[in-house]
Amino acid sequence: MAEDEGGLGYGSGTFHFSVQVPIDGKPATVGNGTHIAFAVEDRSMVNRFYAAALQYGGSDNGAPGLRPNYDANYYGAFVRDPDGHKIEAVTYSAK
Repeated sequence: MAEDEGGLGYGSGTFHFSVQVPIDGKPATVGNGTHIAFAVEDRSMVNRFYAAALQYGGSDNGAPGLRPNYDANYYGAFVRDPDGHKIEAVTYSAK
């Protein structure tokens, strides 16, 4: 379990479930305060997740790329589903 002022993460090894304070400081509502993240094996899976999400009605909320402020190998992509929920695919793999 990991906890800081911005949220709470639960899982073993990498996080599996995370509850976060809305990054914009506004009250939690549908799509604000919810963030579903899927740990994937490598960067190509992040890229495929992002492309498929956009193809099937999702919208961009952060293109695939490194997020070194989280971790040197943190590679993720963020989308919003048609209902506005934030969904991410992430890997810590350097591949």
